[in-house]
Amino acid sequence: MRPATNELPGKFETGTQNHEGIAGVLGAVEYFEWIAKEFGGRYADGLREEGYSGRRLELKKALTAIRAYEFELSRALLSTLEAVPGLRVYGLTDSRRLDERVATFSFRLGDMHPEELAKRLAAENIYVWDGHYYALNVVERLGLYEQGGMVRVGAAHYNTLDEVTRLGEVLKKVAG
Repeated sequence: MRPATNELPGKFETGTQNHEGIAGVLGAVEYFEWIAKEFGGRYADGLREEGYSGRRLELKKALTAIRAYEFELSRALLSTLEAVPGLRVYGLTDSRRLDERVATFSFRLGDMHPEELAKRLAAENIYVWDGHYYALNVVERLGLYEQGGMVRVGAAHYNTLDEVTRLGEVLKKVAG
């Protein structure tokens, strides 16, 4: 067996390259370039002033657009969840600090078991997680492990504000 060359691109990979992985990365980059084209135009001038150009500019525009939209989703989710009677949100809830978190929230609705709430939401075509999400120590420290943990809802840039509104309507219906 010969060692890999010390020259790029072969110095990092011996044998057959991961063609599927390479294709996947290309697909992701092209997706971000599409987002930049469709939604990132308003960020272009400021990012150019920061020294971005070419593909880096396009990726930065996409990520900036995604972050801005997910910030709005966070604001809407927090407001929606806080309007549901008996619902308690865990984690950062100060709307002035939403830039410190992502659009994912954990909560409980009164004494309802999180699994039951997740099933009721699923019956309305709203999909959430319940339990401890591999954050076992946090759930234990909050004293929620024996009660089934929490429900977690997460939004991403492909979700809509209408979906957040619908979540609130269904949660209010379940809270009865």
